[in-house]
Amino acid sequence: MAKTKRRYVCANCGSVSQKWQGQCPDCGEWNTITEDAPATVFSQKHDLSRGGRALEFVPLNRPTELPKRRPTGLAEFDRALGGGLVPGSAVLMGGDPGIGKSTLLIQTAATIARAGGDVVYVSGEEASGQIRLRASRLGIADAPIRLASETSVRDILTTLGAGEPPALLVIDSIQTMHSDTIEGAPGTVSQVRGCALELIRYAKENGTALVLVGHVTKDGNIAGPRVLEHMVDVVMSFEGERSHQYRILRALKNRFGAVDEIGVFAMATEGLEEVSNPSMLFLSGRDQPLAGSAVFPALEGTRPVLVEIQALIVRLQSGATPRRAVVGWDNGRLAMLLAVLESRCGLNFSSAEVYLNIAGGYRLSDPAADLAVAAALVSALSDKPLPEKSVWFGELSLAGEIRPVAHGDLRNKEAAKLGFNRGFGPSDAKLKSSKLNYRGLGQLANLVDHVVGSE
Repeated sequence: MAKTKRRYVCANCGSVSQKWQGQCPDCGEWNTITEDAPATVFSQKHDLSRGGRALEFVPLNRPTELPKRRPTGLAEFDRALGGGLVPGSAVLMGGDPGIGKSTLLIQTAATIARAGGDVVYVSGEEASGQIRLRASRLGIADAPIRLASETSVRDILTTLGAGEPPALLVIDSIQTMHSDTIEGAPGTVSQVRGCALELIRYAKENGTALVLVGHVTKDGNIAGPRVLEHMVDVVMSFEGERSHQYRILRALKNRFGAVDEIGVFAMATEGLEEVSNPSMLFLSGRDQPLAGSAVFPALEGTRPVLVEIQALIVRLQSGATPRRAVVGWDNGRLAMLLAVLESRCGLNFSSAEVYLNIAGGYRLSDPAADLAVAAALVSALSDKPLPEKSVWFGELSLAGEIRPVAHGDLRNKEAAKLGFNRGFGPSDAKLKSSKLNYRGLGQLANLVDHVVGSE
């Protein structure tokens, strides 16, 4: 005899509790717990060891044919995916509102459709007329895309089941989809999880590449249950600042390729354009060396990207509280770096305001940027430019040591290809064979001596 029991699910972390609470006990977020569909609790224990079907086990070394990827027609999109869309795969794409997710997907859908692939684009947020207007503005209105505006998963799957499965199915967005077999409004934890499960099941059974658009929260995380990211094969983030033209498509999870691979696009009048050399985009406008400017060869997956780090030091009158402002980097890491410079190198930042900016609106998370940031800070403090055509990379320890980082040779090769002739970083003998005139610093104090001019 079965009976129903209420349960409550956190929309942020997916934890389940038996009663409503204002704060989630697992993730600590407030007002994220909502009532989920009633759970069925059995009053008698059931034996699950009988009545099922027998499984067929296969050896680990069984020959398997690799899936054939379908190119999207956009090289930057293919790079982030690992080579193209895999039939039967599920891709979840998140990003801030208005960043260009729908524009990117409608351009991709048009390219695949023009190449002979059957493409279905279902929007739950916009009417068909709105999408046609965007396609006309982008110059892709003639693409043979099957377009629909619908939110019912039952109607979508019934329509698709009546014909041949498409090569690509785009759902914009998963938070607007609704299943009549699940209680709750669209966007709730149970609806998002249930609708995604049905759409992914259809894609796996029919070999259709599925792309789900996901909303994001104010923290930048994809809205809905965390289990949604575990259900899909690829999780992508479309990043960028509205005030800047560039957009970065980053792979956060990829079962068919490397993670942290990026594709770079530029928002133009006629849609998104590919940027084949992003280093030139982020280094534009560097006419002459200036104090407080350092070039860092960042590594995004397997792709090196050169970015400019800018620092400004402003001395204050006694008694004023100094300010620390950071754009594009971790504020806590800057505080740690300033403490190391003061403790290990004898520099004084306590009476100065410190401003740090990553040019072009780029966001850095690579720990190898420590040395470049330190070089920019020392250069700004001493008001002396760094050596022209030089790059800086290395991770700093609290003892002031410059530690090795991954793929240092690849960073130097990218810098040499773009015309840089000097490199500074960890004391690694392998890096000295590079085409650059490379110098290992070893200690942070050596950096200060080199910039100030004691050497």
